[in-house]
Amino acid sequence: MKKIMLPALLALVALGCALLSGCTASGQRKDPVSPPPVPVTVMTTQAQDVPILSDFAAQTYARNTVDVRGRVEGYIEKWLFSPGSEVTAGQDLYELDLRPYQASVEQAQGNVKQSEADLEFARHQVSLLQAQANLASAEANLLKAQQDYARLKPLVEADAASKQDFDAAAAALKANEANVASAKANVEQVTLSTRTQISSMEGKVEALKGALQTAKLNLNYGTIKAPISGRIGDSLVPVGGLVTPSSSQPLTTIVPLDPIWVRFKVTESEYLGWAKQGRSTPGADIPLTLILADNSEFPAKGHIEDSLNQVDPKTGTLELQARFPNPRHTLLPGQFGRVRVQVDDRKNAIVIPQKAVLQLQSIQTVYTVGADNRVLARAVVTGAQVGNQWIIEQGLKPGDEVIVDGQLKVRPGSAVQPTPYRGPTGAPPVSGAAGN
Repeated sequence: MKKIMLPALLALVALGCALLSGCTASGQRKDPVSPPPVPVTVMTTQAQDVPILSDFAAQTYARNTVDVRGRVEGYIEKWLFSPGSEVTAGQDLYELDLRPYQASVEQAQGNVKQSEADLEFARHQVSLLQAQANLASAEANLLKAQQDYARLKPLVEADAASKQDFDAAAAALKANEANVASAKANVEQVTLSTRTQISSMEGKVEALKGALQTAKLNLNYGTIKAPISGRIGDSLVPVGGLVTPSSSQPLTTIVPLDPIWVRFKVTESEYLGWAKQGRSTPGADIPLTLILADNSEFPAKGHIEDSLNQVDPKTGTLELQARFPNPRHTLLPGQFGRVRVQVDDRKNAIVIPQKAVLQLQSIQTVYTVGADNRVLARAVVTGAQVGNQWIIEQGLKPGDEVIVDGQLKVRPGSAVQPTPYRGPTGAPPVSGAAGN
């Protein structure tokens, strides 16, 4: 038993010595070695003029959208357009069954010709000419009777002619005077009747010409044309469908795309601020930028043209309407985007990238590099957000070296190796939404 325990005891003693030797070696104190400087990128702050921009949710719309409707009743025989294509004002869109309207035109033309012939007959005044001829004959007979009477009267007084012949001449004179009076009355009556007939026929001719014009218009309306230029939608009535002027459903719609209109809303406080600067009134010379759904910038600038006449009491916002040139018809009604407006111009502002600001609860801090390349912590107060940058209201001054990249690897007092910050390649110009 003792022989067995002795080797084990010796092994434990050797292990203890080894452990003790190791503890002694590891317990020796060495001089500390300073870590190498941490590489960081820094930017030198400087005062600059910065435009403050605000973004507002916006939607495009077409102001003068037109519903295409039929003016006459008929069945559609042809479509003359492709849905979604560009059409011009006056372009043929639909063709109805034109045969009934062509027949109406021909009938109206026949009625006009007949009435014009009747009018021409009335203007020749055949009855009036006959009455005037009768009057002339009566006047000639009267003249002869007067001559006979005048010739017999002195003869009878001189007893050179019989009293009977004189009485016959006197009776003939009175009869011819009566005939002349009757013929004159007949001429006046026929003249009045002829004038009335001519006026009536002229009115009938005009009425029939109007009916002919209406028939021609209906025939023309049988081919439905585009009332305006723009992009046409799908047809809501198929070929063979019945078109009625009183239908509540249009045939299709046309939307003008140039210009395109954009509506957006501003808060009451924003509107009041703009009103003081003369920026919210229609026609104000404020260039607007439209940011599309893919974050691309629409190339043409817009301007405010209209505003609604009251603030929405439910949302406390006022709708503004802007017009954008759209010559290539890139924008369509109903698209969403953002309208970007310059609301202020800060003078001598200090701007740094957002990623240079460290946020710990409500405390904002940036790291700067001192003259000895040691890190210093600065508490700052940020202002408006300008794109991917902050305007610094307090805590920095022009000439400070602010760490932009690498600040998460250092602490106040750490040694750093600074290199200039160059920013992202192809970075867009300063722009963004005004922060609250």
